[in-house]
Amino acid sequence: MIARSLTLGYVPGATPAKWARNWAQRRPDVPLQLTLVAAADAADAVRAGVVDVAVLRLPADTSGLAVIPLYEEATVAVVPADHLLTAADEITATDLDDEPVLVPRDHVLDWAEQPGTPVEHRPETTRDAMELVAAGIGLLLVPQSLARLHHRKDLAYRPIADAPTCPVALAVPDGEQSELIEEFIGIVRGRKPGSSRGQSQPAPKRTAREKTLAKQAARATAGKGVRKSGRAGRGRR
Repeated sequence: MIARSLTLGYVPGATPAKWARNWAQRRPDVPLQLTLVAAADAADAVRAGVVDVAVLRLPADTSGLAVIPLYEEATVAVVPADHLLTAADEITATDLDDEPVLVPRDHVLDWAEQPGTPVEHRPETTRDAMELVAAGIGLLLVPQSLARLHHRKDLAYRPIADAPTCPVALAVPDGEQSELIEEFIGIVRGRKPGSSRGQSQPAPKRTAREKTLAKQAARATAGKGVRKSGRAGRGRR
């Protein structure tokens, strides 16, 4: 009998290593296969069954899929290491108004009024665009994880304070999920081993007041039958 497995697709820049480690600890009997997929192909890969689940960037055509928001990335400008913009720790969109900006064909930003002047030549990939940034052809606007992925000593990047963020989500087939997919969703959402796999939402976090009341109740329970003095005795009447 062939062992069951789960295939996780992930777009460039995504870092599924933590989930993979947790999966290996929780389900050592089921291999988790990691597959790098292009951002434009991630949703189709889930719909076609090439991967079971995928970490992808939004917006995307997610018809036929259930989408679980994960986090949002900062948008950064990648510039030559000696560029004037590196003098600041953070920049704004207006700082880029007169700058030539490269727009690769695998561009993933959803920024309707992206600043700068688009360079006529469009490199095929973000990696190719990084080469052109280093050559002084133009700047590049990307999610921070892509700037880190393609980091070079002759490049630097700065966050753009007023730029839209880059949402990242987990996409799974819509409808009833398999046991393995439900368990992986639980790991992504931080559910503990043994919790209900069919739970559609993580347990709500307690408020600060609820935590305080719980601590007070625990202290009161621990103090039953034991005479206390000072502050512990103030709760008694």
